[in-house]
Amino acid sequence: MPVNRVTMITLGVHDIGRSRGFYGALGWEETRAMDGVVFYQMGGMVLSLFRLGPLAADQGRPGAELGMGAVTLAQNFRDTSEVDAGFARALDAGATALKAPAETFWGGYSGYFADPDGHVWELAYNPHWSLDDSGRTVIPE
Repeated sequence: MPVNRVTMITLGVHDIGRSRGFYGALGWEETRAMDGVVFYQMGGMVLSLFRLGPLAADQGRPGAELGMGAVTLAQNFRDTSEVDAGFARALDAGATALKAPAETFWGGYSGYFADPDGHVWELAYNPHWSLDDSGRTVIPE
């Protein structure tokens, strides 16, 4: 079994209801919700939203102040128009624009936004990579 994989990403959030609304407005469908945690299936991975206080306690750090924005999550698209549409959808849902989509130094096209809790997302088109039919990134050898 490969060891270089991530199976779940958990985002600590201040308000589960607000975050559910935000990701729902992006078109994400909940797979399961329970006890203040929401799960989204993501093609072999899971994204979860977990209230900050309970997340810190679950980590064995009750009362810890968890930081935001030090990690960037990214979503690749098939072309620049999909990036623009995704960025507009995020802003309409309540995201904060950090960097509008634009041509990049590496030959692609990308922009950044922060969700309502400050988690940073990059939306990108990379002409050097492709996406398979399920939307998974394919990096050429």
